[in-house]
Amino acid sequence: MLNLAPMEIWFLTGSQHLYGDELLGQVDQNAKHIVKYLNQDTELPAKIVHKPVLTGSDAIQSIILEANQSNQCIGLITWMHTFSPAKMWIRGLSKLNKPLVHLHTQYNVSIPWDTIDMDYMNLHQSAHGGREFGHICTRMRIKRKVIVGHWKDKSVQQSLESWIRAAVGWHDSNNMKIARFGDNMRDVAVTEGDKVEAERIFGYSVNGYGLGDLIAHIDTINKTEIKQLCEVYADEYSIDESLSSDGVSHNSLLEIAKIELGLRSFLTAGNFTAFTDTFENLHGLKQLPGLAVQRLMNDGYGFGAEGDWKHAALVRTMKVMAYGLDGGTSFMEDYTYHLDQHNEAVLGSHMLEICPSISNEKPRCEIYPLGIGGKADPVRLIFNAMTGPAVNASVIDLGNRFRLLLNQIDSIEPDFNLPKLPVARVLWLPQPDLKTSATAWIYAGGAHHTCLSFALNQQHIRDFAQIADVELAVIDQHTNINQFNNELRFNDLAYGIQMK
Repeated sequence: MLNLAPMEIWFLTGSQHLYGDELLGQVDQNAKHIVKYLNQDTELPAKIVHKPVLTGSDAIQSIILEANQSNQCIGLITWMHTFSPAKMWIRGLSKLNKPLVHLHTQYNVSIPWDTIDMDYMNLHQSAHGGREFGHICTRMRIKRKVIVGHWKDKSVQQSLESWIRAAVGWHDSNNMKIARFGDNMRDVAVTEGDKVEAERIFGYSVNGYGLGDLIAHIDTINKTEIKQLCEVYADEYSIDESLSSDGVSHNSLLEIAKIELGLRSFLTAGNFTAFTDTFENLHGLKQLPGLAVQRLMNDGYGFGAEGDWKHAALVRTMKVMAYGLDGGTSFMEDYTYHLDQHNEAVLGSHMLEICPSISNEKPRCEIYPLGIGGKADPVRLIFNAMTGPAVNASVIDLGNRFRLLLNQIDSIEPDFNLPKLPVARVLWLPQPDLKTSATAWIYAGGAHHTCLSFALNQQHIRDFAQIADVELAVIDQHTNINQFNNELRFNDLAYGIQMK
């Protein structure tokens, strides 16, 4: 599900005709060298593609229009090797609809003090040309990321990697289809939202489907397919004795396998990459599809419980952005607090649907009563999560805009075995501390649903928010409540002005 199609970032080099063919030829060779290095000697998540040096407005407009129409191109890197008069970028930039990064670098690391002359100055004047380009981007209010430093510096490559992952996530978001089985949980505010505005801002489409549409796929699954999937369960998880082939609850395992196969069939047929369900609308299903959802998330599908399509989309986007990185990504919920003054922590979990990609152990496949939904006891995977730094993100519909909210956290090992808690779980320390974190989260209107990722960091989310042009509020070790509230007020004013 996450074997993403090949994607390209086009490398555009700016210059001008005045330098002559010989110097422009050198500019082109230097640009090719940079592109070759970035593709061969770094681990960027998309291929960088060199394009001919741009020296006039017609060529600039043409390449940007071509990029807009390309299904493979997911963003542009611009580099001003020499001076590149900014007026010739206006027509092209005014039509740009792909993410943009301004790489403010120069070909050579050091100034050749003993030999530097005006020929060198004319060729290596990125300091000059980059500021001209930056001015026109700012004047035109062009969304972009600016990266400054030599192209071989690790910090530059890390910044570029973060932005490319955000561009990959943005590309996927603009092609995402989300299926909702049933509506959202009744009377809940935060899982509601403006689906039309979400499609305008984030690009993904959200549509509802009756449980009968899903049941039609489930009913096509045969016993051989079910048996084969149960063998996969036995290989990948520690199966509870009651679910084994001669166990008292084996039929429940057969049923969840049938549900999983039917879900996969429905999602594949409709080209969906994210979905929701709700325990209040399970007509035709014998159990809430806990294990099925966990496994689909593990394969890269986005999911939101109780009809929460916004977080289904966020989970999918963050999984795409994290592709190839160590650490998992999962739908999450702040469930309960440990308010010991010396060790305040959050226990995160959900009724069933936590992705095993964040597990630190071989998950146990077990069956327990749910106590909600009025259906048969559901099968689920149980495990403790990995430990270490992570981000916990949420997206909120504020009525006039969307807000992304992020908390930097540190996952820790529980001191106890939690023998009577039959769900997957994560215990974490929110930064800067629980009181400040929860206070800021509540002031920001954050949801109780989130997406937790051990693979992504704060910069990945910042880059995605910049590309999407949505507000981002961050809670981390530097957060002060008074300053945070002032930032929210400033954002209200700025986005209020932007809406008019």
